[in-house]
Amino acid sequence: MVLFKFALKTTFYGKLWFSSASSKDKMVRILNVAEKNDAAKSIADLMSRGHYRRRDGISKFNKIYEFEYNILGGQHTMTMTSVSGHLLNFEFTGQYRNWQGCSPVALFDAPVEKQCLENYTPIKRSLEKEVRGCQTLIIWTDGDREGENIGFEIIQVCRAIKPNIRVYRARFSEITPQTEHLG
Repeated sequence: MVLFKFALKTTFYGKLWFSSASSKDKMVRILNVAEKNDAAKSIADLMSRGHYRRRDGISKFNKIYEFEYNILGGQHTMTMTSVSGHLLNFEFTGQYRNWQGCSPVALFDAPVEKQCLENYTPIKRSLEKEVRGCQTLIIWTDGDREGENIGFEIIQVCRAIKPNIRVYRARFSEITPQTEHLG
């Protein structure tokens, strides 16, 4: 028997544990986003027990994996995809955009805004497209500071399209199957 355990945490819903199942009925979609494509593929493989469907997203590097899963009290269609590290970056605005053309001291008070890196626009567009059909978002980034920051970037992009989407944070220590032999 292959076991894969993870916890979803949210301020409002506490800590929950879930298990895998399958069904062919039309189900509610949940968008799952990992930090890298390899992680998304591994998580999809483990949660679906190898029975996921793969399709291309807008970004040729970030695939979309779909499978059915019993979570949050019911059977749902899981849409798993990824970013490729940081999706957004701080940029100076207005006259400070060319920051080399002004006094460095002026940059301490210069306005900045978070923008999508140009070569990551296809990933952002893919998230925007996928979140439209989902009611829930689960963040699957690393549990370190950088992973948390990337997770908040994903939330920012998704909430710009769907402001009231429910957000959960998956907590995991590694993405590997654990084999339990029953006697």
